[in-house]
Amino acid sequence: MTPRAVEILKQADLVAAEDTRVTGHLLKHFGISTPMISLREHNERGMAEKLVARMQAGEAIAQVSDAGTPAISDPGALLAAAAHAAGIPVVPVAGASALAAALSAAGFTAPHTLFYGFLPPKSNQRREVLDGLKDAHWVTVFYEAPHRIADCLDDLAAVFGAEREAVLARELTKTFETIRRLPLGEMTDWVKSDSNQQRGEIVLVVDAAPPAEAQDIAEHDSLLAPLVAELPLKQAVALAQKISGAPRNALYERALELKKAAENN
Repeated sequence: MTPRAVEILKQADLVAAEDTRVTGHLLKHFGISTPMISLREHNERGMAEKLVARMQAGEAIAQVSDAGTPAISDPGALLAAAAHAAGIPVVPVAGASALAAALSAAGFTAPHTLFYGFLPPKSNQRREVLDGLKDAHWVTVFYEAPHRIADCLDDLAAVFGAEREAVLARELTKTFETIRRLPLGEMTDWVKSDSNQQRGEIVLVVDAAPPAEAQDIAEHDSLLAPLVAELPLKQAVALAQKISGAPRNALYERALELKKAAENN
């Protein structure tokens, strides 16, 4: 907690909390007596209208979530949107962020990052999502529940490959903070062998896909070029990927090159 956050919670007329029991411990620790109201995933849509009305009447409302930052895989976005629509200022109060903390400790150098949040809970749906991400040239960040972490790592290793580097960041900023970087295959075995790694708040940071060799992709020109000539770009790439099994992103980049070359001729 920053001094600014403590002061704002003291000055607010009301604290909208994901779980008033959890936030109650926080407020008590800092000697804050501001009243609370529950604002969680299942009541946020209806509650946002009521809270906006209170703010329009002159109240200042602070919103907090249990173990993260509001609106980042936590409640808060609907209330912020309603406040914006009503012309009420929305002021972020910076604090601990699992996303930023995990990224800063991961040590991956790809210039772009995708924050995916929570993957689907079922393996077949999870693998379908991961299949669309496996060839991406950006670092991907996931949040995962402790009871699903072992199965999630199984699917990541199967789809992304056991050699892809990843970082597991668990219980960040807390007593049992753990940060470890391993290939996905090794990480899966490590987590399964240590039940402590299947507890708490977990962030997975997965390195970007290695760049495809231009020569390898050019080998598919005989397939890709006629498809690009006859079909919309996305459809041509999807069909070429299905036939060749080559990485979709690399095929797309090559298709753009072929299309541009054809237009210049």
